Amino acid sequence: MAKTQEPFDVGCPCCGALIKVDPATKAVIAHTAPVRPKTFNDFEEATRAMREQDVRRESLFQQSIENERNKADLMEKKFQEAVKRAKETPDSGKPLRDIDLG
Repeated sequence: MAKTQEPFDVGCPCCGALIKVDPATKAVIAHTAPVRPKTFNDFEEATRAMREQDVRRESLFQQSIENERNKADLMEKKFQEAVKRAKETPDSGKPLRDIDLG
């Protein structure tokens, strides 16, 4: 007694698309993409967003240039601090290992 099964719809959990599956062949027979909202309402808004991105990108670039200029000074200060800490805490000799405890 064979039943003719109707195709059924499944919603994709990742993208929200509607997928129609044939139960007999277990294959996708149709796909309906989800409706996506427009990113921008008009060209002026898109242009304004692009200009804001340009300004932000330029700001980040200038900041990275400034960081590169100060990199040598920062590394020197870190080195001097490490030398100072090394002088304050003298080496106590050979480090103690686990095998030395037993």
